[in-house]
Amino acid sequence: MKRTKLGKEGGLAAIIALMVMVMMTLAGIAAMKISSDEVDIAGNEMNEMAAFYAAEAGLEQATAAIMAQYETSNSPPSVMPSGSVTINDCVTAYNTVDNGAVKQEVLALGTLAGLNALIKTFSVTSTGVSQVDGGRMELYEDFQVALVPLFQFAVFYGNDLEIAPGPDMTLIGRVHSNGDLWVQSNNNLYMESFVTCSGDLKHGRKGPGAVGSGNVFIKDTDGNYQNMKNGDGSYLQASDADWYDSALTRWDGRVQDAAFGQNDLNLPLSTVGDPHKLIERGTGNTDSYEHKADLKIIDGQAYADVGGIWTNITPSLPPGTITSSTFYDGREGQNVSATDVDMSLLKTTSYFPANGVIYSSDQTAGSFNALRLKNGADLGRPLSIFSENPMYVQGDYNSVNKMPAALAADAVTFLSNSWDDSKSALTVNDREASSTTCNACVMTGNTNTTGSNYNGGLENLPRFLEKWTSKRFTFRGSLVNLWNSQQANGPWSYGSYYTAPIRDWSYDTDLDDPSKLPPETPTIRIFQRVGWKQEFVGFE
Repeated sequence: MKRTKLGKEGGLAAIIALMVMVMMTLAGIAAMKISSDEVDIAGNEMNEMAAFYAAEAGLEQATAAIMAQYETSNSPPSVMPSGSVTINDCVTAYNTVDNGAVKQEVLALGTLAGLNALIKTFSVTSTGVSQVDGGRMELYEDFQVALVPLFQFAVFYGNDLEIAPGPDMTLIGRVHSNGDLWVQSNNNLYMESFVTCSGDLKHGRKGPGAVGSGNVFIKDTDGNYQNMKNGDGSYLQASDADWYDSALTRWDGRVQDAAFGQNDLNLPLSTVGDPHKLIERGTGNTDSYEHKADLKIIDGQAYADVGGIWTNITPSLPPGTITSSTFYDGREGQNVSATDVDMSLLKTTSYFPANGVIYSSDQTAGSFNALRLKNGADLGRPLSIFSENPMYVQGDYNSVNKMPAALAADAVTFLSNSWDDSKSALTVNDREASSTTCNACVMTGNTNTTGSNYNGGLENLPRFLEKWTSKRFTFRGSLVNLWNSQQANGPWSYGSYYTAPIRDWSYDTDLDDPSKLPPETPTIRIFQRVGWKQEFVGFE
């Protein structure tokens, strides 16, 4: 039979069609294979991710157990956290190792980097295994519990902090607030270290009063002052929409508030949230510094531990060591019944506290009781004094042969070298101060700023009762405000009972040396992850 050209072309077309079908079939098979592989890979990744999160949950469970133990007992767990739990089709097993005794070290991470601390470290290993495909993830973490001396801060507030100086002010140490931080200045405020708060950083006032248009400078990591004030006269603050990015760019992370994840920095107290317990009496109060004192002044009488028995040693002290007096406090608007302690006499006795801690409390009914320290220019030895009542410090304190020293009380008022009890109830112009010096860490209380009453801010945290105009009050130490005063709670005002001194104030950089901290310095406790790594990824 004769073959035609069309027949030849028809056969060729059939062959081409068959080849195309084969290629399409192969492509389809390949696509199905790829799709199946991608599904398998995705499934494996999901299982691997599930194992990862399960292992991470094990780390979290172990560290949460460590923190809970410290919160309830102020001590590490006697049995290290370990266990096994099933989470989202994964079995998690975790184990904790105690890395040994507490060590004095410098913190290396976070906004507290550079501070000395007593550090205890735990290592936690956690493994997550998928029950679906046997995928295994092993994670490792170093976890620290650190006690940081409170007086390593230039300024530390347990509540809202307000800084609003009129004249120039320089704060060379760290500033922290467990609350909002309000800053402003009529001239220039310089802050040279980390500025942190667990609330919001704001420019202006919390309460009434004019808002200053001055500069607020904070140093960046290169040591250059960067102004809070913008070029248009506004101020960069937490309410700005681009606050996080702008603050990070301007200060390189040296300014952090709640937007950065900054939390409260708290003392390890049995009575959570009530640091005033530190200065209250010890009966039923495990946080009281009465338990740490080697010398106590109770209701105007001195007691020392003699052979394991607290004994009234007032008659054994040099005459005039402990006396009583009355003077008028213009801020409180009432007479003060003071227990006066002559520090120059006390230091000569064998009853000067061996551990450097004195506790004082006067609960005598019917009076506004207080502790007053006199003639304390040369303490002789390191000394910390804790008083449940308001404290008055008359004249130079620790200005000769400076020692580590702390003053802690319901409120702390400084009386100058020219103070005269007989003039205490006269007008402020009759109480003219003279230049006075204090070298000590101060832990004290204040009143709360309201919509109608300003508490005076940081610049008025140390209280005064004289006309200090053009007179210098020199202060070197740390300023800590942990509570609202419960006894000395008269409202702050200016001009009626005092005028402000020239504030020659500065953080005492000696406090950066742990050996130069005051006896029994309070600490804040922090928990932090300082090391993390992925040890193993694979299959069982």
